[in-house]
Amino acid sequence: MRFSANLGFLWADLPLPERVLAASDAGFDAVECHFPYDTPAPVVADALARTGLPMLALNTRPGDTSKGEFGLCALPGRQTEARGAIDEAIAYARVIAARAVHVMAGRDGDDACYRQALRYACAQAGAAELSVLIEPLNPFDVPGYFLKSTAQAAEIIQDLNLPNLKLMFDCYHVARSEGDVLARFRAVSPMVGHVQFAGVPDRGEPDRGRVDYGALLPEIAAAGWRQPFGAEYRPSGPTQASLGWLKTLRDAHP
Repeated sequence: MRFSANLGFLWADLPLPERVLAASDAGFDAVECHFPYDTPAPVVADALARTGLPMLALNTRPGDTSKGEFGLCALPGRQTEARGAIDEAIAYARVIAARAVHVMAGRDGDDACYRQALRYACAQAGAAELSVLIEPLNPFDVPGYFLKSTAQAAEIIQDLNLPNLKLMFDCYHVARSEGDVLARFRAVSPMVGHVQFAGVPDRGEPDRGRVDYGALLPEIAAAGWRQPFGAEYRPSGPTQASLGWLKTLRDAHP
């Protein structure tokens, strides 16, 4: 199995380029990030080139987090800002050769507004040969988030029928709010563009909590997933000290 380090949470005390280097030194196969925009894209591109790691995905800006915003693309009246965030993410992704952009919906959104934003995002991303990801978030971590379930996301993807629109399947969020993670993955697997995981219920190290990833991730791989699994968890201490799970899973599933 292959693994991607989510640099939004891992080595968060380091500048982003140094996080890329740390992920490479730790043996990850890829990286992904949340909001890289404070770091010039060419600087990140240089770190990626030095390590040879691909950047799998980055997020559109969340909006004003001091006001509780967590995405703009489903919010009525914010369409201009949402398109600006999409354009910014795609431009950044092109410089660092990222593979996908996660278009964040936001809280208390509108379905028609969100679909309009996704059509725009997919058109712009398609010209850059990028995928667009959408991710349902659980209501405990992000109350009121518009995209609430894999079923809702699947309906949107099916209805829009855009070739580069994919589902970000986060095992942590699914386990918190939808139950049987493997059953849900199997139900939506043709639509999945990225898979993430973390310990449940605290989003800590994946080798603790109620989900046995030593059993689950091989089952997801057997169900057809061939890309790196994204480790998007909050370490309980220094990141390097939290990586025992990586060796365990690698040894069991080389």
